[in-house]
Amino acid sequence: MDISNDNDASKLSGNKSVEALRREITAENALIEKILTRNQTGFVTISYGVMGRNKMVQMQVVTLVVGGNTRIQDQFGNRIGFRDLREGMVVNARFSADMTRSKPPQARASRIVIVKENKSSLIEEGRVIRVDDSGTFGYILTGVRNNPNRQMRYVVSNATKLRDRRGNRINLRAIRPGQIVRIERELFQTMSIPPQTSALSVQIISG
Repeated sequence: MDISNDNDASKLSGNKSVEALRREITAENALIEKILTRNQTGFVTISYGVMGRNKMVQMQVVTLVVGGNTRIQDQFGNRIGFRDLREGMVVNARFSADMTRSKPPQARASRIVIVKENKSSLIEEGRVIRVDDSGTFGYILTGVRNNPNRQMRYVVSNATKLRDRRGNRINLRAIRPGQIVRIERELFQTMSIPPQTSALSVQIISG
């Protein structure tokens, strides 16, 4: 990644016309390629597809300049910080159409919303049947009670992000049977009944 010099970054923070501020570009399902901090300013390089002529998708690369006015949210709508962003995440981003001429170009970001923790994951919702934290790895079982064919077992590790309805961090013991949870999980699953997969993040939705 080629980050431009401080003069380029300072141009992005200068006074712009109201019309320029209103012109923004939206990138959906963009992949975070690189994250860098320089002089207390955050830089997030993303790549995303744009439909061109003849319905051909062209890949675009831009470095987002993240400042105090940039709103960053996780996949559940919770406000998070710049340090919570990771390379490999899939995000939706809004940023100024007024860019530098560097390669890749830089633009001020107004919003970054995580879609998925990584490009090879799924987001599912279900009712909790059982929670177990007695072993090295805990698990959450969701689905229909007494019907293994309609259940899913999610393995919870130390890397799994657990949140309550307000987005606060919690431990596994705070999740109880009967609650509805939204889970981002790995794409793979075992062939067992019920199938098993790894949970990347879990948030209580209700209950």
